[in-house]
Amino acid sequence: MNTKLQWLKNKMLSLDLQGMIISNPVNIKYLTGIDAEGTLVITPKENIYITDGRYIEYVHSVLTLYDEIIVYNVTDLSKDDYENIFMFCENVGFEEYYITYAQYKEFIRKYKINNFVETEKMIEKQRMIKDEDELSSLNKACNITDDCFKFIISYIKPGMTEKHIAKKINDYYNENSEGPSFETIVASGENSSKPHAVASDRKIQTNDIITIDMGCKVNGYCSDMTRTIFVGEPTEEMKNVYDLVLSNQKFVLDQYKEGTSTRQITKMVENDFKLYGYDLIHGLGHGVGLEIHEPPYVSYTSDTNLHENMVVTDEPGIYIPGKFGVRIEDTVQITKFGCSSLTKADKNYVII
Repeated sequence: MNTKLQWLKNKMLSLDLQGMIISNPVNIKYLTGIDAEGTLVITPKENIYITDGRYIEYVHSVLTLYDEIIVYNVTDLSKDDYENIFMFCENVGFEEYYITYAQYKEFIRKYKINNFVETEKMIEKQRMIKDEDELSSLNKACNITDDCFKFIISYIKPGMTEKHIAKKINDYYNENSEGPSFETIVASGENSSKPHAVASDRKIQTNDIITIDMGCKVNGYCSDMTRTIFVGEPTEEMKNVYDLVLSNQKFVLDQYKEGTSTRQITKMVENDFKLYGYDLIHGLGHGVGLEIHEPPYVSYTSDTNLHENMVVTDEPGIYIPGKFGVRIEDTVQITKFGCSSLTKADKNYVII
């Protein structure tokens, strides 16, 4: 049987859930490999995927007998069919963080559910620990990202716009992967002081600083990497800020391991920044997988301990409004006694 579905059935058994409706498409992809509109229904008797005629052929091409999932076209199910699905289920789980209240009421009515039970992100929590296949896909995505960075720093020239550079990165990913994992950020000069800047028509100038935040997808799994580079010799202020960010980014890599507290490590970086008059204005990192931002979150608002085979980012940044910003980010695999950086592009001064 599909091992992820077997895990889910065992987890449901431990929670006294006889059935479950899975609506989140990311969780459905994680459990089944299906990337299409539809609903996954788990019952004691069978696993059911309900979709429409647009996706039937695709879904059958993804699933195997090993998955043990019955596929139904929504138009083939009658009112009685829906009401019979959970006939012998006292408790049915649902994803309370994903569906609306209207959908909640509709599910109860349509399936005639006796007791609808919140599942508290149990699938998302399981997704935090990556298996060998997931780690392989993440590694491939990170390798492509490293290669893309080497390509783009040899390509950038003064006079090019941020949009032009971002498009070149996206083209590279479209040719070598499933495409970008998020909207590529190319922020130059004063724009780099905005953590989530949008690539603009600003032209690259001599003595500019450029922050590039980019990633791609392989088998649906994401990479995420940020590098800050220089056009010509950086100023002393730029060097000082860059060195402070880099030293903390390396410090975090030294601290990341099984058992590390996400809140504790964030506070340590935040305190070091404050010694030099700067603030850590965003989280220190986040989980990476089928989504570019997913649990666990590395911030002072999150109190999670890291575990082996979690994949998270390490991305301290300092931003001086109206002047410039520096962010350095790697995608990192947590191990028992340390961590392994999956993105390996040069983090020393890159001057073009």
